[in-house]
Amino acid sequence: MEAVLEQKNKAAGTQVRNRHIKKVAVLGSGVMGSRIACHFANIGCDVVLLDIVPGNLSDAEKGQKSARNRIVDAALAATLKSNPASLYDSAMISRVRTGNFDDDMALIADADWVLEAVVENLAIKKVVFEKVEAHRKPGTVVSSNTSGIPIHQMLDGRSADFRKHFVGTHFFNPPRYMRLLEIIPTPETDPALVSFLMSYGSLQLGKTTVLCNDTPAFIANRVGVFSMMTIIGLMNEMGLTIEEVDALTGPISGRPNSATFRTADVVGLDTFIKVADNLYSDCPADESRETFTIPEFVRRMAANNWLGDKTGQGFYKKTKGADGSRVILALDLNTLEYRESTKPRFDAIKAAKPVDDLRKRLRVLHRAEDKAGEFYRQASYRISRYVSNRIPEVAEALYKIDDALRAGFAWEIGPFDAWDALGVRETVEKMTAAGYAPAAWVNEMLAAGHESFYKAEGGKRLYYSIPDKAYKPVPGTEGFIILDNYRSASPVWSNSGATLHDIGDGVVCLEFHTKMNAIGAEVLEGINKSIQLAEENYRGLVIGNDASTFSAGANLMMMLMLAMEQEFDELSMAIRMFQNTVARARFSAIPVVVAPHGLTLGGGCELSMHADTVVAAAETYIGLVEVGAGLIPAGGGTKEFALRAADAYRDGDVELNVLQEYLLNIAQAKVATSAYEAYNLGIFRRNRDKVVVNQDRLLAAAKEEVLALDRAGYVKPTPRTDIKVLGRSALGSFNVAIDSMMRASYISAHDALIARKLAYVICGGDLTSPQLVSEQYLLDLEREAFLSLLGEKKTLERVQHILQTGKPLRN
Repeated sequence: MEAVLEQKNKAAGTQVRNRHIKKVAVLGSGVMGSRIACHFANIGCDVVLLDIVPGNLSDAEKGQKSARNRIVDAALAATLKSNPASLYDSAMISRVRTGNFDDDMALIADADWVLEAVVENLAIKKVVFEKVEAHRKPGTVVSSNTSGIPIHQMLDGRSADFRKHFVGTHFFNPPRYMRLLEIIPTPETDPALVSFLMSYGSLQLGKTTVLCNDTPAFIANRVGVFSMMTIIGLMNEMGLTIEEVDALTGPISGRPNSATFRTADVVGLDTFIKVADNLYSDCPADESRETFTIPEFVRRMAANNWLGDKTGQGFYKKTKGADGSRVILALDLNTLEYRESTKPRFDAIKAAKPVDDLRKRLRVLHRAEDKAGEFYRQASYRISRYVSNRIPEVAEALYKIDDALRAGFAWEIGPFDAWDALGVRETVEKMTAAGYAPAAWVNEMLAAGHESFYKAEGGKRLYYSIPDKAYKPVPGTEGFIILDNYRSASPVWSNSGATLHDIGDGVVCLEFHTKMNAIGAEVLEGINKSIQLAEENYRGLVIGNDASTFSAGANLMMMLMLAMEQEFDELSMAIRMFQNTVARARFSAIPVVVAPHGLTLGGGCELSMHADTVVAAAETYIGLVEVGAGLIPAGGGTKEFALRAADAYRDGDVELNVLQEYLLNIAQAKVATSAYEAYNLGIFRRNRDKVVVNQDRLLAAAKEEVLALDRAGYVKPTPRTDIKVLGRSALGSFNVAIDSMMRASYISAHDALIARKLAYVICGGDLTSPQLVSEQYLLDLEREAFLSLLGEKKTLERVQHILQTGKPLRN
């Protein structure tokens, strides 16, 4: 299909480039419709969200707009209350306007995209499309967000222009967070439109856009549900419990935390059953069709209304123990009664846990001799055979299946990628011997001497193209920099905690690879060495990675050990080194761009705040959280907030109010839940730092920012000596407020101590009047405060508790 699109789009290239999406009409305000509307608002579109008029209005209500919009307004309000949030920033809701189908369909007349998201009923969808036809302007994109209805069946009675501009667009829930967008054209869809949507979905919506054939359940649900049904079948065959299966199919094997049965509870057993039943009925030629047969115990659960989270119980049930604590119950599938859940133990998992690299870990799991090892082998054989047989039925290229499962089901790597990790030839021999021979093309590939489905060359990812019998670049990834694709080349420099890659055009990229990318001595060495090498031989440096976490902050374990051993000279040196390293990132002779994403806490946040420019993923959860460990930021974070507060002072403003806002961001350990919220917290700078919606494009965008700074004639900054601090005039007010909160029992005595230390630093100390101070002056204050807190028993208890539980302690 890509080859056809490429040929047809040569003539239509200008048309594709010139299309803009400024206004979107979303028809249907249910869970998906409202959340899709919010995500379009996230990226700056004006949105009209419409739904039906309630059928039970009184005569008086029939003339009231608020009553006529009751369904859509209630649905949107519920979405805005949902957690996690559907908007990057709550202020973005101003871009969404609500209405109803009877009064407001004319509002779609100037929409650039009309997206239908009503109930999964073909007859209802056709009625909606008839109304759309009456109001849309020619050339408007029209799409259906269906999860399974054949796209071509929706076109009956539609005009030629409608047909030309109609396509299936399957968003996954929740649309802000789930990366997958399946694009399903019909034979009549304009190829130029398909090409545009593939690009728009990636660039603007931040999605992994996958082009699908119009087959039952498309790609992700077809393979994802098959995988879940296979696992349920294996559970029955091997006599496993649901907790055992979830332990085996969670993060240890590269699957999400929700694993198998927790995922079913979240999705809803009714939805799961519906998709599986539809696949059974709609895929009579599927060689594994019987796998989609719903087991009797699942039918009984549905009859009992045990549908998962939506009904309060499914495979799991939450309740309260005698002491009021939360207790998780699990369903015993033999008795269909709930019992307290257990924590399974397998030798395979114990052996694999210390292995950080997923591909190596999969080899450990699959070679294990226990029951878990047999489970993994059987699951892999069946899933591998299935995906090999789905080409070219659901997709012409194998990378599409991997992309769909990664983005739609949150698999860390897709089934073909996992097959590569286990060794294609070795796995084919074993699965064939076990009665699960793959599709013929796999053996043909091996016979031709091609030993893997993927390989990397020159920083690009290539996949095995079955029709071409050769490797080709994965389409749509031209704008990506993925560090895994550089591992076949020797790095510029590396140590145990960091690696420096040459990513081309005179730019190098430093990635961390410690646990949670914590910043310790080895990472600090990496930052300093990378800046030195960049200053000598390159145009600039990117600090970023492809892991799920940018950095969880400084190495707390190291600090705890030094503090407990009373090694305060070493602690002081370590903190000074951290401060000096962060300062070197700011005051280097070459541009340094930091590319945070995911968890970016404590020291990771401080490093970001000292970059020449931050290029952040929209999904960045960033903040200075040291107070939760009984400390204050001492890697330049407190200093930087004092500096930024001073820069925000305006003549006539009450400076104390500005400073208080910055102080509270630290004192309350506020974490931005998106890059846009980080602007509001003062962590990112609106006039300098940038946001990228698609994380796959993050490192490439950061590299371009380095090059732009270099081309503009980058000049090394100089340390500031003009930072206005308020001294006693602010410190006294803050201390009075802290004491009042302690007396009212809002905070503990130790909370108050930490807050006073923080106030002392951010106010510039106990100065008799406002003064101008240097960055180094503030760095010295924050280091001294940090060291003094590490001498407190209660702080050490907090640090130890976080290291043991991952949660803050209030003491």
